Amino acid sequence: MGITKKVTVLALGLGLATLSACGSSGDGADGSGGSKTVTLVSHNSWAVSKDVVAAFEKQSGYRLKVLEDGDAGQAVNKAILTKGNPQGDVLFGVDNTLLSRALDNGLFQPYEAKGADKILPGYRVDEDKHRVTPVDSGDVCVNYDKAWFAEHDLTPPKTFDDLIEPEYKDLLVVENASTSSPGLGFLLGTAAKYGDEGWPGYWKKLKANGVKVVDGWEQAYNEEFSGSAGGKQAKADRPLVVSYASSPPAEVVYADPKPDTAPTGVAEGTCFRQVEYAGLLSNAKNPEGGKALLDFLIGKRFQDDMPLNMFVYPVVEGAQVPQEFVKFGPQAKDPRTMDPERIAANRDQWVKSWTSLVLK
Repeated sequence: MGITKKVTVLALGLGLATLSACGSSGDGADGSGGSKTVTLVSHNSWAVSKDVVAAFEKQSGYRLKVLEDGDAGQAVNKAILTKGNPQGDVLFGVDNTLLSRALDNGLFQPYEAKGADKILPGYRVDEDKHRVTPVDSGDVCVNYDKAWFAEHDLTPPKTFDDLIEPEYKDLLVVENASTSSPGLGFLLGTAAKYGDEGWPGYWKKLKANGVKVVDGWEQAYNEEFSGSAGGKQAKADRPLVVSYASSPPAEVVYADPKPDTAPTGVAEGTCFRQVEYAGLLSNAKNPEGGKALLDFLIGKRFQDDMPLNMFVYPVVEGAQVPQEFVKFGPQAKDPRTMDPERIAANRDQWVKSWTSLVLK
């Protein structure tokens, strides 16, 4: 999942209707969809209000078609395999954990989106070539079930170090770092915290402390985590899960009736900052439509709409952050981060080592 995959799946499970596609592939003047339809390829967490899509279509003159293509890793890998004859014009959802793979494989062509000067400096990358445009950000963090910890008279963990303490044995569920974006983000967070030499030792201790690994976020959050709405229905028994800082506000927004406080909390000392990008695909059949779409994705209308649909933070100066985020899911004050170059140099070997260490 991308920052990707996120809490949008939770929203879907609780009844949020999302827009999978607008228009059809036969809207182009030549019947191919290339001239009047612009196609966005995304991971499964794409969600946007209908009136925002309508505004883009009216403003640009293009109809928007959306192809959802699995989680972020799957979408990027498929885009690389089909780059000579891409499925669409723009790819959305490649995050900083996967960015180097996309760039090294020549997935995108250069384009500096209109309004790019409004993107907050901390999110800008590849500024000499402009192959990708930052669209949103979020923090991968351990979430905890407030009620469970209150019932057991136990203080929730706050840091990576806390998670290996005996009192938290058999309480944490994480996603597979080789198949899940938040799982990979959590691994990178531990590497950022403990360094190249220290993270394997940390994971040995985490494994000895009973960490449970599942394939993806949806299973971890909605089936294994006792604090989520889905987890309660599934009678889940793990009160700690790797999710997002924006998961608590989602639990409030989609609850009926709405609680005064979020039922889940965030261990802020475990957070890793993710940023998601979009780019104009090499060999796009409708590059002009793709450019118009990239312009729109960093425009105020889309950036204001995005948080309560995809439960991510905007990256453009002046965009509105919902009060639900401010109250229930503020961004981490000091998240772990990592340079894309370091991720590129180490990601594959780290994942291979992690798999051997944790899954075998």
